[in-house]
Amino acid sequence: MQVPCWAAEGSRRAVVVDKKKMKCCSTTLSHTKESTVVAVLSDFFCGWTQPLAAELGVPRIVFSPSAVYGIAVLHSLFCRMPRREDEDEDDDESLIPFPEIPGAPVYPWRQLSLLHRTLKDGVEFSEGVKRNFLWNLESSAFVSNTFRRLEERYLRAPLADLGFSRVLAVGPLAPDADAAGNRGGETAVAAGDLCAWLDRFAEDGSVVYISFGSMAILHPPHAAALATALERTMAPFVWAAGPTVMLPEGFEERVAAAGGRGHVIHGWAPQVAALRHRAVGWFVTHCGWNSVLEACAAGVAMLAWPMTADQFVNARLLVDEAGAAVPVSWGGLSAAPAADEVARVLDAAVGRKLGDVVERAKELAEEAAAAVSDGGASWSELEMLVRELRQLGCEPKE
Repeated sequence: MQVPCWAAEGSRRAVVVDKKKMKCCSTTLSHTKESTVVAVLSDFFCGWTQPLAAELGVPRIVFSPSAVYGIAVLHSLFCRMPRREDEDEDDDESLIPFPEIPGAPVYPWRQLSLLHRTLKDGVEFSEGVKRNFLWNLESSAFVSNTFRRLEERYLRAPLADLGFSRVLAVGPLAPDADAAGNRGGETAVAAGDLCAWLDRFAEDGSVVYISFGSMAILHPPHAAALATALERTMAPFVWAAGPTVMLPEGFEERVAAAGGRGHVIHGWAPQVAALRHRAVGWFVTHCGWNSVLEACAAGVAMLAWPMTADQFVNARLLVDEAGAAVPVSWGGLSAAPAADEVARVLDAAVGRKLGDVVERAKELAEEAAAAVSDGGASWSELEMLVRELRQLGCEPKE
């Protein structure tokens, strides 16, 4: 699937559609005689482009690299500004309802976005953050990196928490198989070398891939619980630990002595290559949306361990609705699970006790591939967007 440049990198930048050339281009957003802007397409963190689009007299379309469910929850926070009961600053378990979202989900305060939890009324920065998201609700449409079979519940009708705007699902915008090398940065191990290591495992789906993304740092108690569970279960694994995670003393040496069944990567890992290898059957993930979509595209079942941001919402979608994940812990950064609990989940996964979850993950891969294939739902919605932008480029300006 050909991805337009404004979406390909999940960028935090604004772009415009040029009437003369009808292509997306990075720009200073200047309005000149030689080039007439017909639309502004910008990331949801670029809400400031909404008044700019209004000034130019053109529509703005919001691009979301996140789930529709996730951005609906986020925008609901800034629309309704819910607070903990009695403003008890110690009550992180205070339940916050989202009555306008399908299913009326409820989340404890600690699982909500820090962008909202740290807002201070009357503080200039906080007011600017709030205004940024409220501007998004004035846009003509949202374009989301998701696919209908994964989030059908949130795409059936316009959502109040997204300003009743139309939402186009154009994903998953995951890289093709031949782009599985330096996804997002220079890798600490070559994709070919990692795949050669995985080739040693004869049984398909027997290896657990572990990554908590590039943003959050896994705290020592969390790392210790996971390491202990891996040793107890003897589960074969690849752990993309990053350069700063503190692993328990002697862990890597003990794993190496146990037949080399584990591979720790200290740095950026070729995640797409790992997930698409036949030996990898499970993914311990923080449920960041890029990782979620890469796992969906690869047909790999997930062990959900959300930490912060939109990850709890994504995890609930995968566990409760999609059926393609099993929870490891809901404690987030504040509370590490017991090693026994992590070991129980790992043992069930590698012990082939969760076959229904594995099958559902494979079905999601088929649905994701169908969505982006020629004539699929995501392909068609992207084509629709392109046609509409072309039409805007053909309309005479008053």
